[in-house]
Amino acid sequence: MTIIIDTDVLIEISDKNSVKGSQIYEKIISSRENIAITSITLYETLYGLLKSEKPIQYLLSFPVYDFSKEAAQQAAKFEIQLEKKGKKIKRTDIMIASTTTTIGATLCTFDRDFKELEDLGLRLFI
Repeated sequence: MTIIIDTDVLIEISDKNSVKGSQIYEKIISSRENIAITSITLYETLYGLLKSEKPIQYLLSFPVYDFSKEAAQQAAKFEIQLEKKGKKIKRTDIMIASTTTTIGATLCTFDRDFKELEDLGLRLFI
């Protein structure tokens, strides 16, 4: 199985002073699962790192899953289902979730908004 790491988790892990980041890093490593990110996460994280002039090399070493045609279809379905429930999640988060479900992976995130997608098939690694 593959664990997709979300932007918020990458930020915590890259912060050497973050206890939360160290704990989730250890949990991810001990799972012995494959680790990857989505192209959306790559964009979000690169933007923050480049803007603050921080190194990006570690980020570029991750395998990256692209936002595919199948993921786009799944994202549209997710957003429609959320609207029916009266819920709203950022589109980039829906794109990350749909990419994750399309490839059959699990998403590692601290963002509670993703919980809204669990009953629609998103698996979370917490």
